[in-house]
Amino acid sequence: MGTDIAKLIQRSTRLEVDDIDFDAFGTQPLDPNALRCLRYMHDVEGHTMCYLRDILVTRAHRDPEVTAFLACWSYEEHWHGEAIGRVLDAHGEDSGPSRLTTMRQHLPRNDSLRPAVFSALSAVTKHLPAVHMAWGAVNEWSTQAGYGQLIVKANHPVLTELLRRIMRQEGRHVDFYTSQSVRRLGDSRAARRLTRYALSHYWGPVGSGVMPKAEIRFLATYLFGDEPGRSAARRVDRQIERLPGLEGLRLLDTAVAAAIDQGLSKVRTDRRREIVVGPFGGLRDSWSSTRDGPVSQTGRSVAMRRNPISDDGW
Repeated sequence: MGTDIAKLIQRSTRLEVDDIDFDAFGTQPLDPNALRCLRYMHDVEGHTMCYLRDILVTRAHRDPEVTAFLACWSYEEHWHGEAIGRVLDAHGEDSGPSRLTTMRQHLPRNDSLRPAVFSALSAVTKHLPAVHMAWGAVNEWSTQAGYGQLIVKANHPVLTELLRRIMRQEGRHVDFYTSQSVRRLGDSRAARRLTRYALSHYWGPVGSGVMPKAEIRFLATYLFGDEPGRSAARRVDRQIERLPGLEGLRLLDTAVAAAIDQGLSKVRTDRRREIVVGPFGGLRDSWSSTRDGPVSQTGRSVAMRRNPISDDGW
């Protein structure tokens, strides 16, 4: 087993929170926007085992370094969710198993088909693990950036310390995904082409496969919609572009721009609805929508694609 993964395993541990003053949130609570972000992050961190399910049905389970990493990764991500849950608890919010159970009961109908889809894809191409490793790198980079932006937005000393601890562990996850991506993509032109196609056609912000569209749009615009946020998104994109074959994708900045456009489209749609319906609230709405989200003035859906690839991260 390589030295890097051996060190990662030795350092893998439950997130240390015994000295975090969660009671401080009682006297200095977070604002509603920060709590909304934390609910999203809690739910996605708590969904890690379901993402792991999708990876292990592929050829990735044959690689002992990958499976060793995934064991540590899933363990640490679980405790990230638990720690965020304690912040929610301090605000009187639901968290933990009861919240996750409700979430999993409302997953998309195609969620149960994901293991079969990934297993079939893995039988067709040996390069699916390369896609997963690059996808994981993208998600971990964007996760770290999201936590960093929330630290700035919330400006709360206790939350800042907690999120910085989470970010340090996420940094080790980034290191593994990146090293695997560089090696796998560097070794194969086919892996580079498949990964670039998958990311450019199917990637969405972390949680896209399981979270409601409105929450995805809120998180993207709240954390990354202003100029500092857009700068953070572009820094993530520059990191992605250093991976072999992924130059010029601009994944996160493009996703943020799409979320902003969706928000503007929704505002315009709501205003048209108010004008048409007016005081006659019982009339049937005359505005258009699609299953995936609001429709722009051209009639095309502006919602992000549903993510069929493993969405590990937040």
